[in-house]
Amino acid sequence: MNRKDRIYVAGHRGLVGSAIVRRLRREGYDNLVLPSRSELDLTHADRVSLFFRDVTPDVVFLAAARVGGIGANMAAPVEFLTENLAIQTNVLMASATAHVSKTVFLGSSCIYPREAPQPIREDSFMHGPLEPTNESYAIAKIAGIRLAQALHLQEGMNILCPMPSNVYGPGDHFDLNRAHVVSALVRRISEAKSNCVDRLVLWGSGTPRRELLHADDLAEALIYLIDHFESPEIINVGTGTDVTIKELAQLIAEEIGFDGALEWDTTKPDGMPRKLLDVTKLHTLGWSHKIELRHGLTSVIEDYRERTAPTARTE
Repeated sequence: MNRKDRIYVAGHRGLVGSAIVRRLRREGYDNLVLPSRSELDLTHADRVSLFFRDVTPDVVFLAAARVGGIGANMAAPVEFLTENLAIQTNVLMASATAHVSKTVFLGSSCIYPREAPQPIREDSFMHGPLEPTNESYAIAKIAGIRLAQALHLQEGMNILCPMPSNVYGPGDHFDLNRAHVVSALVRRISEAKSNCVDRLVLWGSGTPRRELLHADDLAEALIYLIDHFESPEIINVGTGTDVTIKELAQLIAEEIGFDGALEWDTTKPDGMPRKLLDVTKLHTLGWSHKIELRHGLTSVIEDYRERTAPTARTE
């Protein structure tokens, strides 16, 4: 990229998209195109085509998606499949038609088989059954990868397909119907402290392990990959380390100052038992994460407090 490029960030108000915008601006990229959802509904192909024709972006970051935790995925599998398929297809096809110089399609570690060998290498892709609790989302992302690669093969489209681990950070949803694991735990533990309860029951057994990547680290990695990676093949983006959900909950409780008991409802689903990515390829290219977990969790807690603080009264 160069500083004059017109850059479109799809999903710029979401967790990952907002981090991409922060990073681009920090590095001096100011020619950003950031239509709101009300201005551009990505599920409508004709509107997306017109937008690309009028704006003619040089670089596209496709970070827009319907996302959520286990509960949301299980409650609305149809919407997770159809909305993501529509968004991906419309943006990727419009990018190809408009001859965008480089497109970045954000995947997800959920594309990998439930029982993939750990840490998960890129060549585990399509080599086993998926985790049932988020299968619709995973299938949509797999279709997006295959479409991106087909467009590269057939149309010569310049595209990257990074696969991030579980992403967290400021700007995530705190609505428990949509929240990911970190933001959900931050909200529930914060509310438990505010309500002075002495015990909090959380979903699942707490034994699954998750690799957590701060959104600001992901944004930095994506910009790095644009300059250092030329392939439509998937590439993992993560930290190379993981923690159990129990360990994660305890870390958040310590940062919030909740000293009640954390208990676990094993009648609720755990999801994938472990998702640790092999990031050898990324490290070989020269990039590794910067933000350690405890520091990253503090940023989410602060974000939650700022967004839930009562508005100050004016006399």
